[in-house]
Amino acid sequence: MHSLFPSARPAVLLSSLIATASLLTACTIGGVENSSPADSHSEADAQVSAAADASASAAAKAKQLQFSVKDGASDVDPSEPVEVTSPAGLKSVTMTNEAGKVVEDELSSDSTTWKSAEVLGYNRTYTIDATDKDGTHKTITFTTPQAAAVSEVALSPLPDSEVGVGQVIGVRFGNYVTDRKAAEKAITVKTEPAVEGAFYWVNNQEVRWRPQNYWEPGTKVTVDVDLYGRNLGGGVYGGEDASTNFTIGDRVITLVDNNTKMMSVFKNGEVLRRIPVSMGRDGQWDTPNGAYIIGDQYPSLTMDSTTFGLALDAGGYKTDVQWATQMSYSGIYVHAAPWAVGAMGSYNQSHGCINVTTEAAQWFQNTVKRGDIVRVSNTGGGVLSPLDGLGDWNMDWETWSAGNATANQ
Repeated sequence: MHSLFPSARPAVLLSSLIATASLLTACTIGGVENSSPADSHSEADAQVSAAADASASAAAKAKQLQFSVKDGASDVDPSEPVEVTSPAGLKSVTMTNEAGKVVEDELSSDSTTWKSAEVLGYNRTYTIDATDKDGTHKTITFTTPQAAAVSEVALSPLPDSEVGVGQVIGVRFGNYVTDRKAAEKAITVKTEPAVEGAFYWVNNQEVRWRPQNYWEPGTKVTVDVDLYGRNLGGGVYGGEDASTNFTIGDRVITLVDNNTKMMSVFKNGEVLRRIPVSMGRDGQWDTPNGAYIIGDQYPSLTMDSTTFGLALDAGGYKTDVQWATQMSYSGIYVHAAPWAVGAMGSYNQSHGCINVTTEAAQWFQNTVKRGDIVRVSNTGGGVLSPLDGLGDWNMDWETWSAGNATANQ
């Protein structure tokens, strides 16, 4: 760089001037001055050039020390690590929150990259103080999102479970979600073999995912929810990440036909058993038609109609039953009904449930599993709502696959 040699140019000029001065003393009367205006300008130029070079060098060094976030930034994603880099190598880096707590960190083996090594919090202000080996020093401050609420999620089915061919994936948020698209982007469904599927929101807190058709037995499914740091709208941000996995078991389908008052249970296409039933009383409490998904199973259960809006003085009930296998969130079960044995296979007298003998109820519960399908036909009860909670397959694929991510916007 020319700034390393600031005196070279004046020295050459001075030699020339001395020689010229000698010639002048031989031809004229009087002396000459020791310097000229040109000399003064040259020295000033050299000083300015040196200062500019020094400033440029300092600026270059400053540019070497880089941060992945800008000073004063807000709403910085707390799920992503913050980085500081310098090709000169980092001498010291400290990151603290507003309470002075030091954030865990890690430094690359060549000392050129530093990054935070713990999940950052919401509603936080962080300060990073960094110095590299060239002596460049910087301090920056930034904030993470101001979360009005942090939403966790619950996933179904449970990890490592074996479920039926009708099982849907459920992701239930702890708070109302106003930005459904952001929530859906956080969810990844992987299947082996590959299966096409789609999301549909059953309410403002729960989204479901299912294929177009029932799963094939043996399919393996993994669900990952990359939730932390996600803005779900309305001041709600995602809580901890979550995941689940499950395998599709044997294809168990149960057909309940009101015309014959019989329940036929099939496994992988072969009939296992045909069982006489009594269903919802005709014209009063007709059992809805359509596809049901097997849910919870109870060896014993107190059934209370008031939980579904039917008062005891309006024909309701509060009864202890055995071997209750859930078919809907609206309160329909296959269960033992020893008081109704005479009606089974002949007429309907229940409040909507599928009544069978105690032995048959126990056998059924031991045969089916969560996610298996029950299909009811030929009743006067309309069709089970696809938004019931266990009626997802009653929505046609065109509607389901179109989704409803913008329905609450």
